[in-house]
Amino acid sequence: MSDEISTSAEAAEAAVLPCVHEVHSDPETCAGLRKVPEKLQKPDAAKSPARWAYERLILYIQNFEQQLDAEHEVAMGFTGGNTGVLRIEGMGYFDPDIITFYGSEGSGSKTQLVQHVSQLNVMLRAVPKAREEAPPNRIGFRLASDLQQG
Repeated sequence: MSDEISTSAEAAEAAVLPCVHEVHSDPETCAGLRKVPEKLQKPDAAKSPARWAYERLILYIQNFEQQLDAEHEVAMGFTGGNTGVLRIEGMGYFDPDIITFYGSEGSGSKTQLVQHVSQLNVMLRAVPKAREEAPPNRIGFRLASDLQQG
């Protein structure tokens, strides 16, 4: 018998991982997650809530970026407050329950958001590229590459 006690929410989440189900009014214009890496298809008791949230966010960011044209990059809008929009330049987690986002705001100011996983609520947004002459920054590709190595 395990000494670890789970909340009912944690037990419910563990029971359904890694199920992904989405329905869209027009799948051609709004593609949901279609492929979950094998590594994320199995429950893993060793992963913290922060790591689970981090890994699943990577999938959503990468999927969102695949739907963008060459003139846009991914950014995040945050609910509950006046935090604005953060152009995603980095993301991480701190076990057991902290997610952090690094980036910049529209004015170019450096920004970092540190958030508890229980408060995680972000909106992915398409924003014009930071530098018009440069190719779009695709952070999702780098995050997914790091995920495959870890």
